Amino acid sequence: MEELESQIKTEEVNTRLFRRYLLIFAVLFSLVASFWIGYDQGKGSANGEAQTYPLNSTTIANKTLQGKSEVDFALFWKVWSLLEEKYVNHQTLNAQDLVYGAIKGMLKATGDPYTNFFDPKETKEFSQDIGGSFEGIGAELGIKDNILTVVAPLDESPSQKAGLLAGDKILKIDDKSTADLAIDAAVDLIRGKKGTTVKLTVLHKGGQETSEITITRGLIQVKSVKVEFKDNNIAYLKINQFGEKTSSEFDAAMNQIISHGSKGIVLDLRNNPGGYLTSAVEIASRFIAKGKLVVTEEDSVGKKDNLYTLGGDKLSNIPLVVLINEGSASASEILAGALRDDSQIKLIGKKSFGKGSVQEFMDLPGKSSVKITVAKWMTPNGDYIMEKGINPDMDVDLSLDDFKNEKDPQMDKAMETIKGMLK
Repeated sequence: MEELESQIKTEEVNTRLFRRYLLIFAVLFSLVASFWIGYDQGKGSANGEAQTYPLNSTTIANKTLQGKSEVDFALFWKVWSLLEEKYVNHQTLNAQDLVYGAIKGMLKATGDPYTNFFDPKETKEFSQDIGGSFEGIGAELGIKDNILTVVAPLDESPSQKAGLLAGDKILKIDDKSTADLAIDAAVDLIRGKKGTTVKLTVLHKGGQETSEITITRGLIQVKSVKVEFKDNNIAYLKINQFGEKTSSEFDAAMNQIISHGSKGIVLDLRNNPGGYLTSAVEIASRFIAKGKLVVTEEDSVGKKDNLYTLGGDKLSNIPLVVLINEGSASASEILAGALRDDSQIKLIGKKSFGKGSVQEFMDLPGKSSVKITVAKWMTPNGDYIMEKGINPDMDVDLSLDDFKNEKDPQMDKAMETIKGMLK
């Protein structure tokens, strides 16, 4: 009876949390929340034209607060009036754009790079990007140490083929400095249509000199999961992101692994910037027995909620090693942490990115949206990894020379380790 009650409680908690929101992780590190920078579509309203609200003929509604304590917005409206009165090109200002800009500035003032507002155009781009097909360079950006940084180039993307690496610092975009450049502005400069080019001045991690990389934008078709079979029938399982179709694609790959009778698995989470928490929990459930803790969330008042595996652990008896690197972020770190803490799985590669916060994505009126950090998360052992990342059990470099020469010492170490486990 106690076991049944525990099982019911676990399922109720998971259901309640999943219905509460689909938590968007990763890097959605860019202000426009593109999983991969570069999609230039969706301008204007539904009829294809952006609606303009001239400043000097726009009536502002809802200037005062209803209920709660009043906040003095006199300074805000004073500046608004000065723009209308004195700005040399005031007739070209769009009042709606000013409102959007003010909201973005308000959220930026939180100091949290993951709390963002998206106008209707950006909201539409996000929906299209996470669907898995878009035009661009195929790279996830973030702000780290106050510098525009590559979180992860997408596998087989134009950015990866051009030599952009996780951890690269982007100092210029087409000769424009990125110092003090807001991330949404950087996104606007990098995005573009297929066939066009963008020049990035980058500093590779550990490097002393900058280099210029010119990338031709392309059509990016994102497949979340791929599986290959290596020596000794070892399955190589790569997860590129945690999107809407990741769980179903993973289950298809899992069935291939089982039908092949694979004796070991190398799970590659390198350069995976994250995505939906639900997908990470569902995939953890394929490796870990039902009812085991995957991640703990703690909100602003210290309330903790636990997410548990859901069952279907068909791969739990197959030896496993996991690859991570500087581009493994958010939901990738959750999965890696859960596997390490529950099953003592060996992690190989480099320390992960270090994103330990939880965002809730909400639709707003006028087809805009907002993403707000609502909690921090911890691994089952209680490790809070924000800005610390997860350290691998076996630290293995993959240098720029290795990349250029198509060598992968991290993968070599993973294969060596899994073969040793099978002896």
